Amino acid sequence: MIVNLLIKMKKLLYITGILTFFMLMSFTYVDFFSSMTKVDYIDGSKTLKFTTKMNTNHISDAIKINPNTAGFEAEVKKYVNNNFDVYVNGSPKTITFTGSQVSGETVWVYFETGGVSDINTLKIKNTILLSAFPKQFNIVTVAYKGNQKVMNFQRGKEVNEVDF
Repeated sequence: MIVNLLIKMKKLLYITGILTFFMLMSFTYVDFFSSMTKVDYIDGSKTLKFTTKMNTNHISDAIKINPNTAGFEAEVKKYVNNNFDVYVNGSPKTITFTGSQVSGETVWVYFETGGVSDINTLKIKNTILLSAFPKQFNIVTVAYKGNQKVMNFQRGKEVNEVDF
């Protein structure tokens, strides 16, 4: 009887240890790597306006500059110009950086491309943070004349195209 009780207690301790381990593992820190870009077509000015949201620490690590320094915005501008390309109806468009804003854990980046009278196809190459973070996932939402399309980007799928 005592042997059976000891065996049951040993099993109970074993099961309790396993459950405790899994509970502690569920509280470990997991960093999520993503950026989100909203694209709006402004009919009056024939412009595509881009607003990108990304994690301050992630972009800071990628461009290797402190977000509180004077050169941060210039480096973000260079980084976005090197990692985001836009093609409207098969033609490459020049993006113009219009600013950025650091707000705590978030960096907002604003840029645009003009001379867009009509969109049949919109192709985007988005490699933002993909080289720095293997699990980076970028989402681009496009609003054009009442239609909305969503594009996803990650390593191995850096280019995406939508039709309107």
